[in-house]
Amino acid sequence: MENGLESTGDSRLDQAVTQWLLYDKNPKTAAAVRSMVKDKALSELQRCFGARMEFGTAGLRAAMGPGVSCMNDLTIIQTTQGFCAYLEQCFTDLKQRGVVIGFDARAHPPSGGSSKRFACLAASVLISRGVPVYLFSDITPTPYVPFTVSHLGLCAGIMVTASHNPKQDNGYKVYWANGAQIIPPHDKGIAAAIEQNLEPWPESWDTDGALQSSLLNDPYQDIHREYCQTIQQHCFHRELNKNTKVKIVHTSVHGVGHIFVQAAFKAFDLHPPYAVEEQKDPDPEFPTVKYPNPEEGEGVLTLSFALADKEGATVILANDPDADRLAIAEKQKSGQWRVFSGNELGALLGWWMFQCWKQQKVEGKASIKDVYMLSSTVSSKILCAIAVKEGFHFEETLTGFKWMGNRARELMDQGKTVLFAFEEAIGYMCSHAVLDKDGVSAAAIAGEFVSYLASKNITLSHQLRSIYEEYGYHITKNSYFICHNQDTIKRLFERLRNYDGKNSYPKECGGFAITAVRDLTTGYDSNQPDNKAVLPTSKSSQMITFTFANGGVATMRTSGTEPKIKYYTELCAAPGNSDLNQLKAELDNLVDAIVEHFYQPEKNNLTPRPE
Repeated sequence: MENGLESTGDSRLDQAVTQWLLYDKNPKTAAAVRSMVKDKALSELQRCFGARMEFGTAGLRAAMGPGVSCMNDLTIIQTTQGFCAYLEQCFTDLKQRGVVIGFDARAHPPSGGSSKRFACLAASVLISRGVPVYLFSDITPTPYVPFTVSHLGLCAGIMVTASHNPKQDNGYKVYWANGAQIIPPHDKGIAAAIEQNLEPWPESWDTDGALQSSLLNDPYQDIHREYCQTIQQHCFHRELNKNTKVKIVHTSVHGVGHIFVQAAFKAFDLHPPYAVEEQKDPDPEFPTVKYPNPEEGEGVLTLSFALADKEGATVILANDPDADRLAIAEKQKSGQWRVFSGNELGALLGWWMFQCWKQQKVEGKASIKDVYMLSSTVSSKILCAIAVKEGFHFEETLTGFKWMGNRARELMDQGKTVLFAFEEAIGYMCSHAVLDKDGVSAAAIAGEFVSYLASKNITLSHQLRSIYEEYGYHITKNSYFICHNQDTIKRLFERLRNYDGKNSYPKECGGFAITAVRDLTTGYDSNQPDNKAVLPTSKSSQMITFTFANGGVATMRTSGTEPKIKYYTELCAAPGNSDLNQLKAELDNLVDAIVEHFYQPEKNNLTPRPE
């Protein structure tokens, strides 16, 4: 190789390493690559240089470390150069409007990478092209970035976070001028522009110069104040909040949420929640949890349960590390804690947002026919049942808040009111000021909701039962298998597409008759007159939905950010059918059949979700 290092014996790898060492000015990652070459660590080199991280609608997410497959100084510069070049093509007023950049508290000392460092590098790339940058001076929740894009009328936003991923990961999430995450074709346009701008521009590494630039603004104080002001439009019971006897515990799971949820509670005149001391300050090591993901339920909440029991609190609120998701648990009469599923919280919060809207007496209030709620196609259909009975609109989108955020913006531009959107992965949009999931506003709104129910001597669990009794039970069971082998995943889904001969889907599963199939990878939908799916399709991800004769719906899909094959199942009963045990048993049997016949975990060597 030209840089005095021995060849690896693989010319493509040699070329990638040579280019890397030419461009990389981070001494830690450059030294790590040199040492891998010297030690002939070929499998390690392949892992770091085998394939460039793919820029998709979720941006980037990967482990921090050296090479084009990882998040590091150089790949952040290259990504931002591509993004900047793409923005220059799309906006003639980019240099007047600018871009906002936020970051969480992640750090990876071995490679010198951290969210703050990556955010500063992204800022210096944009500033080097004369683009005004609104760089938060401290950590913020992810929702603050889309809020800032909309509030200040900017061209775009970047959030450096890996949300609830393991500690070694980081990510780069992108918002468009409409305040929502990007959707196609922007991802392809940005990915192509990255490939054309791999060589660092002269000033891209100059973070010191960028931080002194007149183009750099710190929106932290203003945006924090404006956000807390804006979410107060969703506060309807201020007097009740002031006097409530309910005690609530909050954990931010070593992430950014603590001070922002405390401030949101204050904005609603709620008593401050008890903070889990061991988890309230940001810590990139996430020392007290195996996975920093409240979706995983009880393991993440062990310390919260202990604090709640000590303080006599009956409700726990938990944010994920970038505070865009919210989990809720409630103490039951038995003394046990109930952790609500994302779908159950969607039912509770959706019902509450509708009640608050109904009771609002304001000038120019929308008529019910202009009111909308949204959820993703793998989430519970409970909002649909509420909408049918109450007279507002419900729409389903593809999986992910990028689709709900963009659809909400379209509806708002048509003068409609979007009250609420949710996805089963504990993501809630309770305020249209943020066109993405927001665990901070959702926490304050949940605090008021709990206080209101307590004033009537009702628990969340009771209220959920009332909702199901009024609109029909919707019971769900979701899980996943881990699979690192892409060929296995492809084979599993192709078998379902050619089940009884070529291009024929299963007609039954373990005795459960299938009445409809929708495949959003190929665009097939047996329910449509022309067999063409209405929702957008994507060949790059796997997703098939089966509808069963017993009212069950099951979706199998791959994850965009993790090596998982997920399943989402739901059984919807008509109002009045309240034999819950029988419904649960039927859903359990259906899930067992899907796992046995469609997943075939033993044959495909799939690892079940860790308990």
